[in-house]
Amino acid sequence: MMHLPPDLLLLLTMVVPMCTVLGIIAAGSYPNLRETITICGCLLLIFLVSTLYGVTKNGILVEWTSPEMFSGLALDFRIEPLGMLFSLVAGYLWLVTTIYSIGYMRGHHETNQTRFYACFAVAIAAAMGIAYADNLFTLFIFYEILTLSTYPLVTHAGTEEAKQGGRVYLGILLTTSILFLLLAILGTWYVTGTLDFRSGGIFGESSAFAAALLLPLYIFGIGKAAIMPFHRWLPAAMVAPTPVSALLHAVAVVKAGVFTVLKVCAYIFGFDLLRSLPTTDFLLYLAGATVIIASLVAMRQDNLKARLAYSTISQLGYITVGALLASGSGALGGAMHIGMHAFGKITLFFCAGAIMVASHKTEISRMRGLGRQMPVTMAAFFIGSISIIGLPPCGGTWSKWFLMIGAIDSQKWLIMAVLMLSSLLNIAYLLPIPLRAFFDKDPDGDGNAATIKEAPLPALLALCITALGCIVLFFYPQPLFELASAFVEASGIHGR
Repeated sequence: MMHLPPDLLLLLTMVVPMCTVLGIIAAGSYPNLRETITICGCLLLIFLVSTLYGVTKNGILVEWTSPEMFSGLALDFRIEPLGMLFSLVAGYLWLVTTIYSIGYMRGHHETNQTRFYACFAVAIAAAMGIAYADNLFTLFIFYEILTLSTYPLVTHAGTEEAKQGGRVYLGILLTTSILFLLLAILGTWYVTGTLDFRSGGIFGESSAFAAALLLPLYIFGIGKAAIMPFHRWLPAAMVAPTPVSALLHAVAVVKAGVFTVLKVCAYIFGFDLLRSLPTTDFLLYLAGATVIIASLVAMRQDNLKARLAYSTISQLGYITVGALLASGSGALGGAMHIGMHAFGKITLFFCAGAIMVASHKTEISRMRGLGRQMPVTMAAFFIGSISIIGLPPCGGTWSKWFLMIGAIDSQKWLIMAVLMLSSLLNIAYLLPIPLRAFFDKDPDGDGNAATIKEAPLPALLALCITALGCIVLFFYPQPLFELASAFVEASGIHGR
């Protein structure tokens, strides 16, 4: 496979997960074989994206174009630095999430596990398509495939609550896509005559007025970025099993949203034009408001997954802020935060699922003293929290540092204050959970504490890997930093 042409390797990143789907379905009656096939698919995808990373790092252009489907429109794929970063994050975390899922789904005796693994693989294929899309037409198609493939995962439990959560999930994401994003894409085609991603953007100074009108349509239309008021689908989707929450929050879905925001800002509008648009500041401060409001709402949640869901909404706002600052440092911080947040938040969700499987506790108020029975899980939760807060020695430190520099470069002092206040709020709603787990007494006092132990080994192994990843990314952030820096350079930004 090492000798295959790079364009074929690119296509295989989408084909391999889909072939894995067929294997999963065929082996559905044999759980061990089904999960072996899934892990083999994960390993093969990691090999492919790692090989492509090496190829592109050597300066080789990797692209592929399908025959024209409509007049002037085709499925175009090309690897650029931001897409490479996203595909590496999604590819590696698919394997870790699969390992976790084996422990969780079996430990929790979940039904419909074959459907779960199959839909998960389809979602990963869609994420690869989004990562490597070279025009808005291609991106939109895979963006919608990702929405539809994750709907069965959200409604996995089959309960009325799950179905209601699924309706909210699908309703908001499809509505924003059709009413706003599709309209923005059609408007872009009408004004510019192209949907291709280009360095410096495709809108010229003469079409700045149209760009100013279309920018809000893009930001609100990319519903997976969860900018308020189009955020309710994310808390509603928390009815899904924890591995699905990991997919939504760290591996593919929300990362596809903020990735699309960054890519549209860089290659459709161009950061230089973006700085001059009158609607940019409005959307920037709306993203800043999302960061603060979501953090305040998170503080009021006693359900652990609900608190983490609103934390994600806040953290996604960081990346949107990074894009709309339209500065080199802001874009750098936003791109790095895709990977840094992925490792921190997936660790927290893995821990939440482990706690639920091992102790059947979902409310934070009932987790006091739990650190004595589940020390590894709560230590990992502490590490994930530190990374989300942005404190050493965890990777979130670097992305938040560059976002702060971006706000200073752009002289957006209110945004700088938002970032500082948000970090304090992160401390307030995350750190008390592990601290009380280790240093408080069990509030239940029912004598069942001795029966609680760590989650099944695969789940425990996965959360240890991602927690370790948070620390490694502090001491060795170079791969993410280099790709994010190359993305800023490729965007053609000038000045700040």
